Amino acid sequence: MRKLLENRISRRNVLAAGAAAAGMLAMPAVLRAQDKSLKVGVYGGYFKKSFDEHIFPEFTKATGIAVESVAEPTGEAWLVQLEQAARAGQAPADLSMMSQTATLKGQASELWTPLDASKFKHYDDLLPRFINKYPDGRVAGIGAVAWYITLVSNTDVFKEAPTSWAAFWEEDKKDKLGLLALASNSFLLDVTAKTFMGGSNALDTEEGLEKAFAKLAEVKPNVRLWYRDEAQFEQALKSGEIPMGQYYHDVTGLAIADGFHVRSTFPKEGGIQDSGNWVLSKASKKVDEAHAFIDYMTQPSIQGLMSRKVGTAPTLERKVLDLTDKEFAAVSSEIEPIIPRYDLYVSKADWINQKWTELIVG
Repeated sequence: MRKLLENRISRRNVLAAGAAAAGMLAMPAVLRAQDKSLKVGVYGGYFKKSFDEHIFPEFTKATGIAVESVAEPTGEAWLVQLEQAARAGQAPADLSMMSQTATLKGQASELWTPLDASKFKHYDDLLPRFINKYPDGRVAGIGAVAWYITLVSNTDVFKEAPTSWAAFWEEDKKDKLGLLALASNSFLLDVTAKTFMGGSNALDTEEGLEKAFAKLAEVKPNVRLWYRDEAQFEQALKSGEIPMGQYYHDVTGLAIADGFHVRSTFPKEGGIQDSGNWVLSKASKKVDEAHAFIDYMTQPSIQGLMSRKVGTAPTLERKVLDLTDKEFAAVSSEIEPIIPRYDLYVSKADWINQKWTELIVG
């Protein structure tokens, strides 16, 4: 279990990064030679291993389409590679998992081939937040994987589970919190807007963003660690040294199963749901195969398989899934989630990062 937890964490570093870390090479692994084939870019390490073992072979059995899986660098680095290759008419991968912010950036150069929703049998069962569209309504991406960041706490230190993100601001939490270090992966501006300002619409204006920053700055005396190294916070949470913070729901569940006295709480305002899309490079000629793959991946049974074997939250309506209540709770929640304002982290990236450094972590 310890090794599995470490693998989950290293995989999550790739899932949530969405920034630098260039220089990694994409190493393909051909699963099975067939007349029809598809190159699929997925996050590396544990995540790719799980797909190679549990998902891709079943897709090939069902469709006769061989999958060549390609280990992606983090979102932004892979986006740059795809853009450069597309200008030369090449596709390092036909389909790729792409972070939400990288998906939006790719739209600017029309990098993604629009998808035909009529070819996806369960398109109407997809939660709307997992359908990424160009401004003119064309479908740019379909939700591939999702995960939650929740409010976590040590049960020895805090006997009662918190019910709201507002717990971070309470006086008895002074020097007790571990929070993610970046505006673009902690999504604490979104949390602040949902908890204190009526929702994410409060962030539509610069005035609203200024107010959110001012409110979030009030939490600083309670923060012991702004963390980039997830393992560092995980150890401090389990020991009680830093007994509360934000962390990944599925990884916390593994720690609980391993006997540690921690809990993951979906606050009344909702957990933070982050996700990535399946996107099709405009340089790819495998349009039919790509649609067949997305159609397969959006089946309720496959979404359930991914939740059980990979630990991802499903992208479909709860009612069509075959997950038990316990299986669903291990990866997701019925509470409406906080969906980050990815548009702001693209359009106002420099301004937000500057304010973040000045007012929050500086």
